[in-house]
Amino acid sequence: MRVLIAEDERMLADTIAVGLRREAMAVDVVYDGESALERLDLNAYDVLVLDRDLPVRHGDEVCRAVVTGEHDVRVLMLTAAVDVPDRVAGLGLGADDYLTKPFAFAELVARIRALGRRSRPAAPPVLTRAGVSLDPARREAYRDDRYLPLSNKEFAVLEELLRADGAVVSAETLLERAWDEHIDPFTNVVRVTMMTLRRKLGDPAVIHTMPGAGYRIP
Repeated sequence: MRVLIAEDERMLADTIAVGLRREAMAVDVVYDGESALERLDLNAYDVLVLDRDLPVRHGDEVCRAVVTGEHDVRVLMLTAAVDVPDRVAGLGLGADDYLTKPFAFAELVARIRALGRRSRPAAPPVLTRAGVSLDPARREAYRDDRYLPLSNKEFAVLEELLRADGAVVSAETLLERAWDEHIDPFTNVVRVTMMTLRRKLGDPAVIHTMPGAGYRIP
């Protein structure tokens, strides 16, 4: 899952980003509304975590632009306002969900995952294929009931392959969905991660390489 955080409280934004990356999400961070819209034009995100009171361009403007534009992203709006009318107004702008500050990080993660599921074709809570099972909410993966101690990126790559339901996933797609915008597009990080993931999955091989196309779990 790829997430954009738009929050002008830099310490809060960076703390959220660190926590979400530990949940195997690819996360980009901006600190004003104008930068948020620029990132949305450049990259495909599943969820936008949007502070309502942003500088340069207000969060309300960003939300309206997302709803009326061609951005296929779910919006989770953050605000310090706790009054019901404020929450209603935020949802009226087109936000998909609303969370008041301060909030429990576990709740934020749960809401992001719920919105992420809505941004893609429906998938079961636990992804299973070829003897491999992966539970994104619990952050657990198994092969034939054997626990897999995966790194965040290995977990994210395996999740994308399982979500593809047997279809081929290109290295470019994996790079876009499992890493943030700071990754070098010419890096071999996908190949290296695939190598370590295959080693942890063990024999017989589960992930197949399709020359010139990408990878799949048949």
